[in-house]
Amino acid sequence: MKTDIDAYYPSNGRVILHVDMNAFYCSVHEAEEPEKYRGKPTAVAGSIELRKGIIVTCSYAARQIGISTGMHVNRALKLCPDLIIIKPDFHLYRKYSSAFMKIAYSYTPLMQATSIDECYLDITGSRQFGTPQQIAEEIQRRIEEELALPCSVGIAPNKLLAKMASDMKKPRGISVLRIRDVPRILWDRPCGELFGIGGKTAEKLRKLGIYTIGQLAKTEEEILIRAFGVVGAWMKQAANGIDHSPVLEEREQNKSIGHTTTLPTDIQAREDVNRVLLNISDQVARRLRRQELVAGGVQITIRTPDMKTITRSHTLDTPTENGADIYEEARRLYVEHWSWDKPVRLLGITLQHLTPKSEAAIQLDLFEYEKHPKKESLTQTMDMLRNKFGENAVVTAGMLGDDPSVLLRNHKVRGTSLQMDFVNKEGLDLP
Repeated sequence: MKTDIDAYYPSNGRVILHVDMNAFYCSVHEAEEPEKYRGKPTAVAGSIELRKGIIVTCSYAARQIGISTGMHVNRALKLCPDLIIIKPDFHLYRKYSSAFMKIAYSYTPLMQATSIDECYLDITGSRQFGTPQQIAEEIQRRIEEELALPCSVGIAPNKLLAKMASDMKKPRGISVLRIRDVPRILWDRPCGELFGIGGKTAEKLRKLGIYTIGQLAKTEEEILIRAFGVVGAWMKQAANGIDHSPVLEEREQNKSIGHTTTLPTDIQAREDVNRVLLNISDQVARRLRRQELVAGGVQITIRTPDMKTITRSHTLDTPTENGADIYEEARRLYVEHWSWDKPVRLLGITLQHLTPKSEAAIQLDLFEYEKHPKKESLTQTMDMLRNKFGENAVVTAGMLGDDPSVLLRNHKVRGTSLQMDFVNKEGLDLP
């Protein structure tokens, strides 16, 4: 027998919620120290002492006076001298993230976390908790009461519209967006406001004479496919509010990534130890990047000739995927906890506190911020070459030893000659 509750749940469709935490990092600090931060303009950023950091996020009080994500700290302070700059605390953010997702998960096992501060919930089978509106209100209320955090919730028949709906009212909003509402609510908006369409794609659409989501929805699919490939078909469907992607249940994430090397002979010389740590750092960093993760901690393992094993670890201030960062931390741990006059039989590095890269705000100072795209491009190029031609296609000088003539040799890989050139933090020279 059909109940009043059943009327809110389609017989052949889905009901999806998108829970989006509002100004998450700043809100977490406010929840921890309300007497210090409540109602004040705050921003989370790094390199506070140098005033060169980039704003990761800011409170709504700060947004009202023109502060925005991506703004340089010094510019933000000129706009608002009273702006409170807070250093990131990723362990605290993960703690609150886990807590709010635990609340959300109690209403359905079909939960998909897409970043540290948002998740999708398929509540099609959650009638026992009430109507979709009631469930959204209860989740929002519990997160506010139990964690002192604000959130917005979107209610829709699919993930795309649920995400769009959660952005409609911030902070602390609850919005419903049905497919029949799409023409009235979305079609007059610029294409760049459709979730999944970035600035470059929006610009390309404008060159085709397509400025609004409504125009995109009415464009012939063949035209879009010719311009964008298979993505064109998705764009037309999305503009019409159609999205069939499922809410993927949360899978247990790797808790650590590690690698150890048992050495053919005992070593203790500084250059030998450094070379081994550099090689291991490179290997674990590549595995990290393949899984699109960043590491929040580094642990080293040392085994002595008499088979005694010690481990030492340290939590990083900022998560990283960079082999150089991992190497520097591993080398620092070795120097701090071991002695150069003591031989070692085995060395290992384990990356801990892993987080999806999409969830981590990797804070850079202004100098690093400007160089970051070049470094990331270099890393991607090196990974691509190694994936295609093998591990030895590109190596750093430190991995090869002190003989500079080694750097000039030609390395034959599947009939292709790749000059083994010096790779440093500044760039990669390829013939």
